[in-house]
Amino acid sequence: MQTPKEGPVDAKTITSQIRLTRRTPAYWRVTFDNPPLNVMGPQMVQEFTHLIDAIEADDDVRVVVFDSSVDGYFLNHSDFKARIDDMLALPPGRTGLPPWPDFLVRLTRAPVASIALIRGRATGNGSEITLSCDMAFASREKAIISQWEVGVGMVAGGGPMARLPHLIGRNRAMEVLLSSEDIRGELAEAYGYVNKALPDAELDAYVDALATRISRFDKWAIAQTKRLVNTSLTPDVELGAGWEACIASLGRPAAQEGIKALTAKGFQAPGDVEDRLGFHLGELPPR
Repeated sequence: MQTPKEGPVDAKTITSQIRLTRRTPAYWRVTFDNPPLNVMGPQMVQEFTHLIDAIEADDDVRVVVFDSSVDGYFLNHSDFKARIDDMLALPPGRTGLPPWPDFLVRLTRAPVASIALIRGRATGNGSEITLSCDMAFASREKAIISQWEVGVGMVAGGGPMARLPHLIGRNRAMEVLLSSEDIRGELAEAYGYVNKALPDAELDAYVDALATRISRFDKWAIAQTKRLVNTSLTPDVELGAGWEACIASLGRPAAQEGIKALTAKGFQAPGDVEDRLGFHLGELPPR
């Protein structure tokens, strides 16, 4: 990964898995930093809650760019080594939804422009945050996006069933969700999953220039434009329904067997299973 420009860092906002850098008062960078695989567990979910609180409370921020410091991974699937009870014990967010869908809804509704800069895998949670951002730009060579859950016997928990059809159409959404295949950057652009797939060497400069441009514009105009565009969204409750279906799916034998079989192959450890997750999902025994 190319090293981002240096900027002022607020020590109070640095956490162990998400790093916030205020490049200017109006332009923030949020960097996922949970090596080696950038999986998302209860701690990261809590940090997302603190992050969205900060975004909503700040009068100056106009644009937030999400990126990663972990080579090969933008943001990955959930941490299946963590205790599910620790996730379920987290209190609901301001929307009344559980913390993860609460963050995604609030990010989409926030009065700032949000941009995903995707280099590496955006699997499960990474895809869901991409769908919640206002724009997404991907490395043509290195970006991989997927909703992998059906392949292991689960339902996705961050609302892609509600968001994807509006973005890429019902039939392509079905293809992405039901195939659990890896979507490379160029195909993601062709489908409309991301705004553009750029050569990797050009990605950082392109996103930085766009974010800098937007950060100079009037915040009220940004917020009101987003509010009016957002009238086309499905109701927020649909993301909550997805979360409930996800949690229910985790208790089913099919999902437990699928995760166990994938783990036996090397899931959630650095190596070929994480690198080629779509391929290995297709090799699991029928359930």
